[in-house]
Amino acid sequence: MTVAHEPRLTEELLDRLLAADDIDAYLSEERIVDHDLTDYLRALLDAHGLKRAAVARESGLNPTVVYDIFAGKSRPGRDHAIMLAFGLDCDVRETQRLLRLAGVSELWCRQRRDAIIIWCIRNGFDRAATDDELYRLDEPTLLRAD
Repeated sequence: MTVAHEPRLTEELLDRLLAADDIDAYLSEERIVDHDLTDYLRALLDAHGLKRAAVARESGLNPTVVYDIFAGKSRPGRDHAIMLAFGLDCDVRETQRLLRLAGVSELWCRQRRDAIIIWCIRNGFDRAATDDELYRLDEPTLLRAD
């Protein structure tokens, strides 16, 4: 599985699908398979040379929560998925794919809080620095003090 980028952009694939005369040919030609979150998380771990313990530490999530997500026992909510992406040192594209596979909405640059998070990811901020930036700009932080 390619982690850093998809071989074809989704828009290109949609164009090919809409132009296809035969769905079977499209599915086999494009090698369309369903990806699941746990497989993608393991691929990110390998690609980034990380251990789950480091992901838990860097994400700010409880290690048990991280292990349960990696084991497929639970699905992360949106903020937890974003925090997991920080723990996995994801770039913007990897983060968006992780969010999609987690079944939550992707970051949207037209939403203020999401725009801040995207900017922080793009500029190499970690989760704690991103929370500082969110707090500074009067937006809810990812790691909440409950």
